[in-house]
Amino acid sequence: MDPGVMLREFVTLLVVVDPIGTLPVFYFATRHVPDKLHWRFALRAVLIATVVLAFFLIFGQIVIEAIGLRLGSFQIAGGIVLFLFAMTMIFGEGKSAREIEEAERDHLSGAVFPLAIPSIASPGAMLAIVILTDNHRNTISDQIMTGALLLAVLLVTLALLLAAKPLKRLIGNTGANVVSRVMGIILATVAVDSVLSGLQALGVLSLTAS
Repeated sequence: MDPGVMLREFVTLLVVVDPIGTLPVFYFATRHVPDKLHWRFALRAVLIATVVLAFFLIFGQIVIEAIGLRLGSFQIAGGIVLFLFAMTMIFGEGKSAREIEEAERDHLSGAVFPLAIPSIASPGAMLAIVILTDNHRNTISDQIMTGALLLAVLLVTLALLLAAKPLKRLIGNTGANVVSRVMGIILATVAVDSVLSGLQALGVLSLTAS
């Protein structure tokens, strides 16, 4: 895999998982959990998110094609959904604010919800991992590399969660929301590119390599 492609995929996965935007969700979910158990809480959440995203990496496209859908169509639909998700990150409430509000409304706090799902293993991350591991365009080795990049992003997420206490003093909720909006701009660009790739896969248009 070309280093430029690897960097692009890493940034894409970093944006959709949004480790920094997950921090406020972690703070809320662990508000009644003893400090000595926070590392277990973080580890459990990341492991659950890893299993969920690994399922989409391995079986996502198989399921889509089994029900008769073309990946190009999925790329377009996924790009549109990612773009709408990016718009909420840029103009709406921050990802973390929405998920904290949802957790408060349902009176649920735990490693599974809202931390592992939908904060770490977000719908955007599920869509992105399927698009990035297109069986028709990527070799097995390329898909393994994408899986390794996903694992690296999840390890970054785990490291940030384990360092949540000092980071809270450093950036706070406002800082997390600012970073989330910047990432939303990057995600919007990725989404547009996904739509263009889907149109090219369907033969609607032809794109020259940049």
